[in-house]
Amino acid sequence: MNFLSQTRNFKILERINEKARTKRLISFILGSFIIAISYNLFLAPNNLVAGGVSGIAIILKGLFGFDDFIVILVSNIILLIMSYFLLGKEKTKASVLGSLFFPICVKLTASIGQIIDIDTSQILISAVFGGVVYGIGIGMIFKAGFTSGGTDILNQIFNKYFKMSIGKSMLCTDGVITLLSAFVFGTNKLMYSIIVLYIISMMSDRVILGVSDSKAFYIITDEDKAIKEYILKYLNHGVTVFNAKGGYAKEKQNVLMCVLPTKDYYRLKEGIMEIDPEAFFVVTDAYEVFGGE
Repeated sequence: MNFLSQTRNFKILERINEKARTKRLISFILGSFIIAISYNLFLAPNNLVAGGVSGIAIILKGLFGFDDFIVILVSNIILLIMSYFLLGKEKTKASVLGSLFFPICVKLTASIGQIIDIDTSQILISAVFGGVVYGIGIGMIFKAGFTSGGTDILNQIFNKYFKMSIGKSMLCTDGVITLLSAFVFGTNKLMYSIIVLYIISMMSDRVILGVSDSKAFYIITDEDKAIKEYILKYLNHGVTVFNAKGGYAKEKQNVLMCVLPTKDYYRLKEGIMEIDPEAFFVVTDAYEVFGGE
């Protein structure tokens, strides 16, 4: 890749990051507070473990009475250290804000139950509303281009070193944490926790865009080489090039196909529009993705 192309791609990334930066940051902050409210209002009082570091905090609080804030903060710091050595500086930088801000939100909203009176004896209602609220919050964070940190770091580590997809990694990490809750709180709470996990997954996908874990892009552009470099070098995703011919003009052209996580949808979309505003592309849901890194 030549210097001019490299400089151009850096400028594209800068423009994408600058666009609505304040709006994205506000969305991240609101999303973090929404997750914390769901945690303190619905999940923690009912010992509903929906995976993640917050789920570990609920389990340790039930076993030893540990403070939620301390458990979440210390766990996130340990995971950030692991990320620095196993994933590198750049990947770690993307997780720092979410890893440190979320436990602060949990601490600030710890007394929300005293302000909003909720009957926590209705566990099913708490599971449904807790999952909906949590899913909205996490969806806002991902849509803004941020991450909540925590076990997201573990998922990236599994993806890099064990060649597991992000979806399978999430199933392993969150699934194991949720299953552990059965030994502490019983199988009934486990079943309610599974309901929470399902609703969170549904709601977050709805908030981000679509209902699948991945999106498939089909791109027709005169700047196919620049867009291919952008996907490979700066988004770190694979891309396939198809030889095609226009049905009307009969001109030969390349079609780029790329499958990437839903949370990276906006970065590729904005990148394509920055490189070639006249590009034609189609985005579809990718329900199952096999192979690749």
